[in-house]
Amino acid sequence: MGGKRYTVRREGTDGDYELLKKRLVELDADPAVAAIGLGGVDLFLNAADRTYWFRETRPLARLVRNKALVDGSGFKGAVEASTICYLHKDLDLDLASKKALVTSAVDRWGLAMALNDAGADTDYGDLYYVLGVRRIIHSKRVLKRAVRIAAPIAVKLPFSWLYPSAADHTSRTVRHSWTDKLYHDYDIIAGDYKYIAKYMPPDLSDTWVITNTTTSADVDFLRSCGVSKLITTTPRLSGRTFGTNVMEALLIATAGETKALAPEQYLALLSKHNLHPSVQDLC
Repeated sequence: MGGKRYTVRREGTDGDYELLKKRLVELDADPAVAAIGLGGVDLFLNAADRTYWFRETRPLARLVRNKALVDGSGFKGAVEASTICYLHKDLDLDLASKKALVTSAVDRWGLAMALNDAGADTDYGDLYYVLGVRRIIHSKRVLKRAVRIAAPIAVKLPFSWLYPSAADHTSRTVRHSWTDKLYHDYDIIAGDYKYIAKYMPPDLSDTWVITNTTTSADVDFLRSCGVSKLITTTPRLSGRTFGTNVMEALLIATAGETKALAPEQYLALLSKHNLHPSVQDLC
């Protein structure tokens, strides 16, 4: 990238929190490591004009002093919003005629607001996908109020209670008549892929999915479900799209910085390196 080779390495700790802390300290001290992307958990949420730090993971940020530790949250807002602009302005895709469900707007605030601003009839699934309450939010005003009430409480809970980190194409989907109808009511299902895949019905013909991390196997799974268009907010590299945490850390490394960048800097770097969202017609 930019005439320089970067190595992206993925490591896991199998849920061992103490081992994770140990590795973060080691990586922080390693001169070969330019930036660290934290996956599977979030450090904070940016939503409803406020920032909410997770009590469980905030101590991790204090362990890394010499380089950037990012989870993709600083990258999501501007980049995912720019994806919607890209679809509308560069690809001339009609969003105003679409009905969209954002699985969790609190986690994808930029994406949710951009769909709304593009004219899509946008609903928000935060109460169900995050809290298990069978109710969809239809108003941006109600959404903001719900986030400001629930987020300060939610960030004190274990992250595993809020996010289905194990869900992917190999996981057994959770089938309910309620969720089947919910998916069929929308032209666009948007949000974190783990949330989308968890309740995916077997037939989602003529539906667009706007999401993030997907492998070639995930693409095959979505195609088998009849999804007509797959849009990922990060570019497809070597057959997969990487998580926002990976892309944020990679761009920080290319910039030679040791801390998170401003949203406009991420957009400028994506443009500089000619990196665009991935748009695939699956059917």
